[in-house]
Amino acid sequence: MALLTGPLPRVPLPQTDRPGSVRGQNPPSVVAMGGGHGLSASLAALRLLTTELTAVVTVADDGGSSGRLRRELGVLPPGDLRMALASLCDDTEWGQTWRDVMQHRFKSLDNVEGSLDNHAVGNLLIVTLWELLGDPVAGLQWAGALLGARGQVLPMATVPLTIEGDVLTEEPGGRLRNVTISGQSRLAEAGRNTHVNDVRLIPDDAPACTEALQAIEEADWVILGPGSWYTSVLPHLMLPELRDALCRTRARRILTMNLAMDTNETSGMTAADHLSVVQRYAPELKFDVVLADPDTIGDRGRFETAAAGLGARVVLGRVGTPGGHAVHDPLRLATAYHDIFAGQ
Repeated sequence: MALLTGPLPRVPLPQTDRPGSVRGQNPPSVVAMGGGHGLSASLAALRLLTTELTAVVTVADDGGSSGRLRRELGVLPPGDLRMALASLCDDTEWGQTWRDVMQHRFKSLDNVEGSLDNHAVGNLLIVTLWELLGDPVAGLQWAGALLGARGQVLPMATVPLTIEGDVLTEEPGGRLRNVTISGQSRLAEAGRNTHVNDVRLIPDDAPACTEALQAIEEADWVILGPGSWYTSVLPHLMLPELRDALCRTRARRILTMNLAMDTNETSGMTAADHLSVVQRYAPELKFDVVLADPDTIGDRGRFETAAAGLGARVVLGRVGTPGGHAVHDPLRLATAYHDIFAGQ
């Protein structure tokens, strides 16, 4: 059950009806899964539609401020969790002020090697709450209460994860060989102009967050993506407990496509290839809807065939910001989600 947070401590909302029942005016219970900017875009849209909203966030980041805190303190990387919380802030002076505080980064003076350089305030706040409370979920709840976040944010696992992948590279002379790359930030960069063959989580049997499993079980809708395909989207399908929960839930499932296909991680891949990768890592998982912008799918017939392999119908909608930038527009994306919810 999703929780509504505000300036006061979190209070559970009444239980909503199960999927498929008559809801009346009850808002749908939605779980959004992913990480980074992709999940932030989805949350910014979904918070316009429901207060029963839960973000389940990847915890494999090992770069920048998050990577430093992870290495130095042994904590979950807080960066993607911070971004999710900031995306759930209201469009009020309180909400927008705290959003900016959470996202603010320190910058040292020129020629000064400062210990706070590039650290995000929100990362430090979250880690402080974790150390004081000794509980990652409780720390995120208190951070959400301070921000007035319209929903809850949960880590996908209770321990930091490492993403490892095999990248096909070309050696001098034209010979191809697989190179194993460890770490989310290194893997993302290594995919440029090469091909990521395989990815895996370490540890591969890490415990999933219990509250995240419960939220998935009780949801009306589960939304996976958009986001970096190999390092933000697929990890949710590689964690055994989380994948099993996604397969068991009675919630309807949406897979939201990215607006840019040919990225560092997915060099040379088409939209249909993205769906094939999902089917490869979780062949037992079925979706109800694949949401995509019509300008990004390429061969429509091939894309619809790949979606059918996931058990899904394709819903096309112009969900990008005007001007052709590969950024989801919150209002357009909210409209697309609203129409999908209403259609079911």
